[in-house]
Amino acid sequence: MVDVLRARRRIAPFVRRTPLVSSAWLSDLSGARVSLKLETLQLSNSFKARGAYNAVIARMERPGGAPSQLVTASAGNHGRALADAAKAFHLPLVVFTPADAPASKLAAIRRDGADLRPDGRDYDDAERMAKAFATRTNAEFISPYNDVDVIAGAGTVASEMFEDDPGLDTLVVPIGGGGLIAGMAAVAKAINPDGEVTGVEVEASNAFQQSVRAGTLVEIVPGATLADGLGGNPDPETITFALIQRLVNRIVTVSEADLAAAIAGLVEAEHVIAEGAGAAATAALVGGRIDVRERRVGIVVSGANIDQARLASLL
Repeated sequence: MVDVLRARRRIAPFVRRTPLVSSAWLSDLSGARVSLKLETLQLSNSFKARGAYNAVIARMERPGGAPSQLVTASAGNHGRALADAAKAFHLPLVVFTPADAPASKLAAIRRDGADLRPDGRDYDDAERMAKAFATRTNAEFISPYNDVDVIAGAGTVASEMFEDDPGLDTLVVPIGGGGLIAGMAAVAKAINPDGEVTGVEVEASNAFQQSVRAGTLVEIVPGATLADGLGGNPDPETITFALIQRLVNRIVTVSEADLAAAIAGLVEAEHVIAEGAGAAATAALVGGRIDVRERRVGIVVSGANIDQARLASLL
């Protein structure tokens, strides 16, 4: 909790305190009392701003001052958020992404002045490129998830949720590399050890669900998914796996049909725009993947960066 509290103080001048709003639609659908944490309204339109700013500021506080150059890999949102943070502190940044990352995310990275390299076959390939660049140039690599400061920044989402609704007993959180759920679960279990944390992956890419079952990280072959931000394998040395094993009660998967229905439902019922990854936790309720009847549930809507054409086709 100490790291999360420090993160809140660091990032407070740079990020938004997003609202937690009740959802009659999801409450009626699930038989629970459901609220939505709208990280879609965050700077850069995803929760990633929290971890990005905390990681950059933490590095600037180290002895010796700011690094001379930053580098990262991203499916889009982390790169966009880190580009915004690097711009704020006048730090050069190189961002490696998959070649097919959403155009809206790539455009935002370029707009904030980062050196964008959309050359990866997929996320895993982009991460390998970023790490190789860091080794070759001595740039500071900031992982989207395998970084204590990024995880602490993500944990601030949960701290705000419990301040707004201390009675929450269930959190439903999307899982990509595991940074968001690791940080949020650490906060949730510190506040309410008996509360439940459910992670949500997509059927096309469920590395953590398979790994938890196996008791060790296993490599998967990720498939195409609407939730581009959740695809790919985590770093084999990621610190998020142990945290997920210890703190997360269960991991469920959602289908592409669940994701599409959740994206459309958020627009129609809540007037909220969400990308595939951002709607994954909502999709778990829409698709009936978890039973939360009679519980007090917080759903993280983690990002809104969806290309216009894709959103139009889903609506």
